[in-house]
Amino acid sequence: MNKKSIFFTTLILLLAAIFIYAIVYFSSKPAKLAGATPLNIFYQHKTIPAVVEKEVIAALAYYPELKETPIDFVFDPNTSKSIMLSQPVIASFFRGQKHRTYVVKINPRFVMTHSSMPIQNAPTGVLIGWFGHELGHIMDYTQRSNWNMLVFGINYICSEKYLMQAERNADTYAVQHGLGDYIIKTKNFILNNADLPPEYKARIKRLYLSPQQIVDLIKKIKKPI
Repeated sequence: MNKKSIFFTTLILLLAAIFIYAIVYFSSKPAKLAGATPLNIFYQHKTIPAVVEKEVIAALAYYPELKETPIDFVFDPNTSKSIMLSQPVIASFFRGQKHRTYVVKINPRFVMTHSSMPIQNAPTGVLIGWFGHELGHIMDYTQRSNWNMLVFGINYICSEKYLMQAERNADTYAVQHGLGDYIIKTKNFILNNADLPPEYKARIKRLYLSPQQIVDLIKKIKKPI
């Protein structure tokens, strides 16, 4: 094989590997639930762990568009670098964009430098802000076609610049839906917590909107036209 053939073969294999990884990354089925309740009376098509039910429902109240959207909120200790992680379930892609199912994975413990605590022990306002941010991701996902979601998954995994934009989009959706004050509480809880690992706080500063940017966004949204 000549150099040109080797290059294109390697490129195809690399793209195929990235594509497969993206599918696996976004195909995670809900983990085994711990202490979950069945459908609640206000929001349909949701599975919510009992210990964070109040905070999840409070965040959902700001997103009436998601009332009929199937979302499983599940405990999963394998959320990598995140406390929470939102994904579409790949099997639901075959039902079309309007009928996709989503999962919000929740690390059951908030890990600090020298200790950890159950996630439900975090302040209520902080948890509402966290869930509000994750629901911002889901709002973003519901606007995307299946093909766009696959491209999004590849870019999300491969590009930190794209990852940053995705996280800022989620913050923006949350602020637009009235959760700005909660988002600020969540960010301040993270950034001002001396027990959190410095690398985690640095990642939050690098990828997400700052508290001041959230304040500015709230003012911009409230400003009369």
